[in-house]
Amino acid sequence: MYFRAETEARARELGLRGFVRNLPDGSVEAAFEGPEEDVDAMVAWCRRGTDWSDVETVEVSDEQPKGETGFSIEH
Repeated sequence: MYFRAETEARARELGLRGFVRNLPDGSVEAAFEGPEEDVDAMVAWCRRGTDWSDVETVEVSDEQPKGETGFSIEH
């Protein structure tokens, strides 16, 4: 699976809300809303990624929840 699709699948398994998308520079941006322990687990997974990903760095910033209603891949 590709990184965004696997991110979406894992976030939905955890019941998280938010999105994942590619940025013009080739990096990936994701936002996760949900219980802190589940968000932390998702960020930890993002640091590893899939067997086919090449994760170099992960930057994390806390923001106020935006009230997302599900999890999606944005284009």
